[in-house]
Amino acid sequence: MDIMLSEELHAVQLLTRVPYGRVATSMRAMPFVAPACHVVTEGTILLRMHAGLGYHRACGGGVVAYGADNFGSAAAEQWSVQFTGTVEIVEPTDAEVELFDSRPLAIDGQPFDPIYMRFMPQLAAVHTVEYFPERRGQYVA
Repeated sequence: MDIMLSEELHAVQLLTRVPYGRVATSMRAMPFVAPACHVVTEGTILLRMHAGLGYHRACGGGVVAYGADNFGSAAAEQWSVQFTGTVEIVEPTDAEVELFDSRPLAIDGQPFDPIYMRFMPQLAAVHTVEYFPERRGQYVA
């Protein structure tokens, strides 16, 4: 994002508060959502996924959506952010790799094999959720 609008800037700021999100695109004409770890660096979002699942092949060079939220937390402010933009598979710098949390040992029983993608957001949206104080955290069947 060359010039960030207020909502885009707010979305990026919120994204820095959580380490994981979900990337959404299509593979073989079928939609899918996959988890990814992210860091915000120099106006872009650097994603890390497990190469062994092959999801990066559907993302690289294409348009994807990336979303994250703090819905499972005890934070008073619940929010969700969504970005839409393009993704390129990249080889990050050592400094960028160091920005990520520790890497997993395995994904679905396979040794973790990281693949990195640079996500260039074009659109951003922020959604907030308010609860009645007496119902917060309660599920209604």
